[in-house]
Amino acid sequence: MKNYEEAVGIDVSKKTIDVSCHLAQQHRVFTNDVKGYHSMVIWVKKKTKGVSVFYCFENTGNYSMKLAIYLSYKGISYVEESPIKIKRSSGLVREKTDKVDSGIIARYALLYREELVQSEVKSEVYQELGRLIGLRDQLVRSRAGLLGTLKEVEQLLSSPSTDTSCTVLKRSVDNLSKQIKKVEYRMDSLMKEEESLLKNYNLLLSIRGIGFVVACQLLYHTENFKRFDTWRQFSSYCGLAPYEYSSGTSIHRRKKCHYLGDRKMKSLMSMSSISAIQHDPELRMYYKRKVSEGKPKMIALNNVRNKLLARVFSVIKRGTPYVVLQQHAA
Repeated sequence: MKNYEEAVGIDVSKKTIDVSCHLAQQHRVFTNDVKGYHSMVIWVKKKTKGVSVFYCFENTGNYSMKLAIYLSYKGISYVEESPIKIKRSSGLVREKTDKVDSGIIARYALLYREELVQSEVKSEVYQELGRLIGLRDQLVRSRAGLLGTLKEVEQLLSSPSTDTSCTVLKRSVDNLSKQIKKVEYRMDSLMKEEESLLKNYNLLLSIRGIGFVVACQLLYHTENFKRFDTWRQFSSYCGLAPYEYSSGTSIHRRKKCHYLGDRKMKSLMSMSSISAIQHDPELRMYYKRKVSEGKPKMIALNNVRNKLLARVFSVIKRGTPYVVLQQHAA
């Protein structure tokens, strides 16, 4: 975005958007709908007096999605940035208001415009896949909570099969299970709507430890492996890559993973690595060897997680399913 002369920062909330022009030092509030977006574009053109402008706002999920779709449809350049990056670059800020936040976003966009890359709206398939993944997670959490309650109630009763609360809880659990299956069926159908998506989906399932849910999550977070070039980049995104911590001659701590990362993907990769250790002889031997070398079990498990990610990106790059070499050994 280095060719743009002015940056417009937008702080997005549920009902309104606060808009600030950095160099023009102008601020105004608009409604968070199509009418408000149209008025915003006209106002920005008037205040910036025809200079080249790009918009920047934080990724706030559903609240910012409408704005991104509108700007993309109108062919207006914009950057949808991570809130943590903007917050970390804002320095010492004592006041917290929507007006101040929009000004901070505009300042960030102009200062870092040479490093920023123009954003694009995800296709409808990825948008729906993201909604379904989020909905499935909510349903699974709700079912787990009801199952915990049901287990506690059954322990208190001598005949839980005739108790009304147990009956209602069981019906609720069964209903949630049916809804989860419907969501998963739709997710599986989405995989078949794009040829490239279906191909990579089948390649992922060829790896032991990678199941339906993890495959869908990988495809969504990597945007069908177009967002990250290497597995090391995605490992850093998930919070699985160890980093050095040293200063001078006195501070030399062991390498460890940074706490910033996608916790959901980190948790899923942990479950995948545990499954892979149980069902993949090669990874099981690799894990045991690391433990025998004196490494703590969690570090050895993290090594397996990164090993799995390396396999994932390798089969996608190669375009062929993963082959277990041991089964072909003489």
